[in-house]
Amino acid sequence: MTAANKIGAFLLMLGAMYTCVPAGAQDIVIVVNKGVQASEISESQLRDIFTGARSRLDDGSRVVPVLLKGGPAHEVFLHKHVGDNPEEFRARWRKAVFTGQGTMPKECSSENAVLDYVAATPGAIGYVSHTNGDGVKVLPVSP
Repeated sequence: MTAANKIGAFLLMLGAMYTCVPAGAQDIVIVVNKGVQASEISESQLRDIFTGARSRLDDGSRVVPVLLKGGPAHEVFLHKHVGDNPEEFRARWRKAVFTGQGTMPKECSSENAVLDYVAATPGAIGYVSHTNGDGVKVLPVSP
């Protein structure tokens, strides 16, 4: 293999790696209703809440997850915090609904709709790519 072929193969592989992780993977903000007492959330709590494994934070407060229907922020959130792609995530929830072990969380068609829902719903928790903080509280995610 010539040097040019090796460089070409490397660039092709590098391009493929970048398409596996949506752009802006670090640009997800976890938002909760201002009534939520927690000041941070762990990765495991966040994953468990959005997979239906738990409905309360460690302090005992009940949370209500809200999802984006799709888009870059949804894909980044699932990849980074849940470990699923959109198809795997939806299949997980379909199984829970079909077996009577859960109900699909509310889905919003835009980030503004998520922010409005979280601001208006006690215990609501969601994710967006950015917020100015109006009406919601930002929760940092700890390892």
